[in-house]
Amino acid sequence: MSMHRKTITLTEQQNGWVKAQIESGHFGNDSEYIRDLIRRDQQAKQRLAILREALVEGESSGNPNPLDISAIKAAGRKRIKAVD
Repeated sequence: MSMHRKTITLTEQQNGWVKAQIESGHFGNDSEYIRDLIRRDQQAKQRLAILREALVEGESSGNPNPLDISAIKAAGRKRIKAVD
């Protein structure tokens, strides 16, 4: 994988935060921390896209049926007993 050098500007507070993350041992250097933030942002965007797709699918699946809370609770209790 090729690497690309970027220059970023941080406030004193942000720089202190990054340094604290490195000093705590979570990251070896600034670049590792920034790459981790980018990965997390990518994952969050992917989860959001999946959720949006599921919402669209649910909305287009037809008219909803009324919920039977008693049946839902009974099914949950049955699943719990099956695990025990």
